[in-house]
Amino acid sequence: MTLLETVFVIALAAKLLAELVLDALNRAQVAKNAKSMPPALEGIMSEEKFQKANEYTLVKSKFGTIGLLLDAAILAVVILSGVLPQAFEAWSSTFGDASWSSALFLVVVMMALGLPGLPLEYWEQFKIEERFGFNRSTKGLWIGDKIKGTLVGLVIGFPLLWLLISLVGWLGDSWWIWGFGIMFGFQLVMMVLYPMLIIPLFNKLTPLEDGPLRSRLMAMSDKAGFKCNAIQVIDGSKRSAHSNAYFTGFGKFRRIVLYDTLIEQLGEDEIEAVLAHEIGHYKKGHIPKMIASSAAMMFAGFWIIGYLANNEAFFHGFGFEQTSIGIAFLLFGLVGGLFTFWMTPLFNILSRKHEYEADAFARDVVGDWKPLSNALRSLSEKNLSNLQPHPAYSGFHYSHPTLLEREAAMAGEGARS
Repeated sequence: MTLLETVFVIALAAKLLAELVLDALNRAQVAKNAKSMPPALEGIMSEEKFQKANEYTLVKSKFGTIGLLLDAAILAVVILSGVLPQAFEAWSSTFGDASWSSALFLVVVMMALGLPGLPLEYWEQFKIEERFGFNRSTKGLWIGDKIKGTLVGLVIGFPLLWLLISLVGWLGDSWWIWGFGIMFGFQLVMMVLYPMLIIPLFNKLTPLEDGPLRSRLMAMSDKAGFKCNAIQVIDGSKRSAHSNAYFTGFGKFRRIVLYDTLIEQLGEDEIEAVLAHEIGHYKKGHIPKMIASSAAMMFAGFWIIGYLANNEAFFHGFGFEQTSIGIAFLLFGLVGGLFTFWMTPLFNILSRKHEYEADAFARDVVGDWKPLSNALRSLSEKNLSNLQPHPAYSGFHYSHPTLLEREAAMAGEGARS
């Protein structure tokens, strides 16, 4: 085993151990609270719902452990068995080492690595989600989604990879700077085009129909100083009973998207508060802040790939006899997550800060924190949320504060204001 392979094994084992420990702590927390509902949760959901939420959390966690172990095993085999160098050599002997060949090799490998996870995805959708009343998809729809997702990934991914790999021959050592610029520009363009071109392939987006709800939401948007170009409803109910709302686009292309299940599950004042929260993300400048942090990470990633692509020891350490920018992309994509995993809590700290700020904005615009609180409580009950996760688990994995944390912040700040 080479030095790099040893480092890989240590990094893989450390990440896997950390995830397993965090999952075990969270399951222990759920089991501890399962005997009787904690007083802090009374009034949020019934005892029956609380027990069902605990069961849902435990089932999902145990199933997630299977996924973690499978992913780790597949990654270990792919990196340590020598199958990648052998496959690349055979591919190159057949198709050559042109940019299009390297790009297609990457696409094929990534598609192949996704195949072992399909049975788990199927089981989760049609066994676990079905068991707890969330699944509304059909097997035909599920298969169709996978096929369309693969085709979309191929149509977008292959030309983009070909362009990035071609930059090396066109620009030499400075290719990674231009590569970053292209990818960052592509990310911005997709923020506009994704809801226009990609989402309609999977879901139907329709403008929120005229009526009291739309009038109320538009009036609130004006009050918040947000020129709302579009409030759209997505038919999420065709796949799941889970609900959500999100903000997409920027500038004149910005729009708010509400799940139809959200409209079914909440009252008008609660939907108004949820929309105010989403507007809060825009008004507080969270979108450009997240874009900037993403750009910084992307820039660092391209710099690392640019450095590794000229380092023969890097390729030899993983069994490749020659350097290849395509392989540098592939290895970085496979192994990089073992190291960026440890940065997850830092990004979640920023995300949770943004959520607190958006909550406060919604409270101030609506004039009370209770509508948003009631909305969050209703969604927590209907989604069978784990309302008291282990602090280490939520601190590492949660991009949003827990319900009780959000309520305490809104009520506390409201009392002081």
